[in-house]
Amino acid sequence: MNRVLAITGRHWKPLLFLNALLLASAVAYVHYSEKVWTATTQLILPDPTSNLDANLGTLGSLKNREPGFSDQVNPLKVQASILTSDAILEQVLATDPEKSKFDRLFKYKKLFDVTPQEKSTIILMSVNGSSPALARSRTNNLIKAYQNRLNELRQANSQARLQFSQKELDQAKYRLVQAQIELSNFRQSTGLANVEEQTKGLVNTLDTLTASYAQAQAQAEAYRNRAVSLSNRLNLTFNQAVKSVGLSENENYKYVRQKLAEVEAVLVQQRTTLTEDHPQIQNLVNQRNQLQRQLQQYIASTAANTKVDTTIASESQAGRSTLIQQLILAESEASGQKKQAELLNLQIEKLNTILKSLPANQQKLVELQRQVDVAEGVYKGLVAQVQQNNIDAFNAYPNVQVLDPPKVDSKPTSPKISLVVINTFLAAIISSLALVLLLERRNPLLSPKDLQAIRFRIVARIPRLKQTNAGWQQGKNTEIEFQRLASSISLQSINDGRLLITSAIMGEGKTTMTVGLASALVDLGFRVLVVDGDLRHAQLSRCFGFTQHSQITSQPVEIQPNLDLLATVPLAGEKIVQLVRQGRFEQMLRAAQSTKNYDYVLIDSAPVSLTSETVLMAMDTPNVMFVVRPGISHSHAVQESLEQLTQHNACLIALVVNGEETKTRPYAYRFNSSGSLLNKV
Repeated sequence: MNRVLAITGRHWKPLLFLNALLLASAVAYVHYSEKVWTATTQLILPDPTSNLDANLGTLGSLKNREPGFSDQVNPLKVQASILTSDAILEQVLATDPEKSKFDRLFKYKKLFDVTPQEKSTIILMSVNGSSPALARSRTNNLIKAYQNRLNELRQANSQARLQFSQKELDQAKYRLVQAQIELSNFRQSTGLANVEEQTKGLVNTLDTLTASYAQAQAQAEAYRNRAVSLSNRLNLTFNQAVKSVGLSENENYKYVRQKLAEVEAVLVQQRTTLTEDHPQIQNLVNQRNQLQRQLQQYIASTAANTKVDTTIASESQAGRSTLIQQLILAESEASGQKKQAELLNLQIEKLNTILKSLPANQQKLVELQRQVDVAEGVYKGLVAQVQQNNIDAFNAYPNVQVLDPPKVDSKPTSPKISLVVINTFLAAIISSLALVLLLERRNPLLSPKDLQAIRFRIVARIPRLKQTNAGWQQGKNTEIEFQRLASSISLQSINDGRLLITSAIMGEGKTTMTVGLASALVDLGFRVLVVDGDLRHAQLSRCFGFTQHSQITSQPVEIQPNLDLLATVPLAGEKIVQLVRQGRFEQMLRAAQSTKNYDYVLIDSAPVSLTSETVLMAMDTPNVMFVVRPGISHSHAVQESLEQLTQHNACLIALVVNGEETKTRPYAYRFNSSGSLLNKV
């Protein structure tokens, strides 16, 4: 977490600029984007159920009480397709005041959204506009154009059906008229008006049988046609339909099918959270495969090499199951009516044999009357079908009504402030991460791997110092680490006792490390001189209270016993690099060392990557202690600084990692109230 905060702190300026730019873009989008209002309305589709009951005379009656909604085609989706058709939207676009904005129809179509509601006869419709009035106007124009289009479709449908049936209707009417004329002429020519009792009884019976036969034939043909229509619609033969119903009534098959649906539902749910290799997923897949094999076995045993419909067992295919049952019933009724017609025909043939003994004219009269009755029944049936065609036109294109008038909210639906805020927030996070990764890749923070290739005699880790009102103070752990560092330094062979303390950039704590190391060396009994080698900022001098130029001298100043400070300052108008290059800084060091016999001289220099005088100092003071700080030090700056020091023949004696986290507890002593030692903790 500290590294993340450190990386973020390094790049706060570009991050601030980027997020300010995103915020400005979001505000500009909300301010300048076109506002959109939405008008909503509801349309309701009535149930177009038709009831037809026509008397066909001797042929019986024709009835139709089938539901108007098809089980195969959703009428709401049909109406939604008509609403959004190009023919209607072109009419609406032609009267739109903003039609010049839409050079193509598909762009205009995006303003309209039509959604059929499940398990209802309601259609939701929403229309967008640049103003509330325009959105409402577009909605009203769409409804008006839609209702006009329905009228056109009804008329076209009715006309097409009428043209198909008119020819057959004219032929049936012609046959009826001809039969009536022939019967009338025969009666007039023969003068037959009354029939003897026996002949009358035989004729009445024959008429009844003939009518029954014709009705049976007609019903058999009607059921046969219905069975053929249902068979073509279902793509199943009668035998296949019977076996499909038998399969749907198999309780074992229905149980396995239900179980398979439950397993597949659980499998879909588990796949949202688990991978395909997960044992639960594998177990569910095996259960599904086993249930599928059981279903195939039931289907194979029932079908007996015959195609069957396996979907009628599910509740979603209840309509198809009903159609299959109607197919079986129609086929059975057709077969029954056909057998009945055959029996009636046998009886008619018997009566005809009897009537052969009757006068030929009487028999012909009966036949002519029968022909008239049949022709009249056929004609009435076709007339009923024509009336049904007009009803079917409304079944196909019902009179859709407006359930709720168009309503427009006073607030615009676009742009949505909440959505803009969320998108801006996500964009800020993603772009900030990308920018930080890009900048960090170009100049990353220092990592332990960056220092592994360089050999240091001493590697010290100094815990983070505690900040108080008086400045940075050492804790127990910090004091111990400084003492360890001082002990390690004292074991090294250092010419003239000089040690140059530097870092790559500012803020890595080289001045603090100089003071801490000096204090630790003094505690070990050494005489130490600390030199302010940062000739530009003089941070070390200010650390010991030398804040005015008048206080800075060229002679060492005693800070505490065995610890002196040499505060250096360049002459007015003189370049710092010339002061070091010409040897004046070296002369100041020698003069200071000649005043006392110092064991160590610690020089707090400027950062290597920011100045040029530090590497020049390293030529006279080659022993270097390099300071880095996690979260502050830059990898490239550290590498370049170490390379410059190496090129100037510097000896990298110690590496100090400043501010490293530590979890160790200090080793202290506990005393009683009298001051005597109790134990160590």
